[in-house]
Amino acid sequence: MAKLVIVPTPIGNLSDMTYRAVEVLCSADLILAEDTRTSSVLLQKYGIHKPMLSHHKFNEHRTVQSVIERIEAGEEVALISDAGTPGISDPGFMLSRACAEAGIEVDCLPGPCAFVPALVASGLPCDRFVFEGFLPMKKGRQTRLVSLAEETRTVVIYESPYRVLRTLQQLAEHCGLERPAAACRELTKLHQEIKRGSLEELIAHFSETPPRGEFVLVIGGKK
Repeated sequence: MAKLVIVPTPIGNLSDMTYRAVEVLCSADLILAEDTRTSSVLLQKYGIHKPMLSHHKFNEHRTVQSVIERIEAGEEVALISDAGTPGISDPGFMLSRACAEAGIEVDCLPGPCAFVPALVASGLPCDRFVFEGFLPMKKGRQTRLVSLAEETRTVVIYESPYRVLRTLQQLAEHCGLERPAAACRELTKLHQEIKRGSLEELIAHFSETPPRGEFVLVIGGKK
């Protein structure tokens, strides 16, 4: 059936792949992958042998129309990213929107997404939260931090190990050292770690222990 199917893939542990995700990828006419080399490891593990094309933030502007044309010609296209759910801090939104505007069916499977297990395991309220993805590197960063300091909902942020200490320090400057938080790294992997405490305690920890792996920061809302 001609449509676009967005397929979440494991964020670390390859065993988190769902049966339905495997079935969809096996039946697809084409798989769009953020990095075909990374995705080939996953596909080989599950015996999936389908044509792949690169679809990432640097070429998605150029590939969207050709993908739409293939779907309109009757192909089922599956979209995956290196890890997690496409469109969540990964390429996917642009293609999804273009297909919807063209009247093409867009389906999205449930599956892995790093911020959900981090939020639930943080020990912070998860009934109401705001997901910020990656904060701006420069322009607009201070404005965003000021806004988040006043947020009453739990805040979830993605961060790289190279910037996590700086981000924690900046959050402390705006939110206060006592604000509760959790730093979750390498989720679902062998060295998964969830460090809970105040921003001050997390800063002290990562000042002594160099951060490694991809991070999800969870910050309690303003009381």
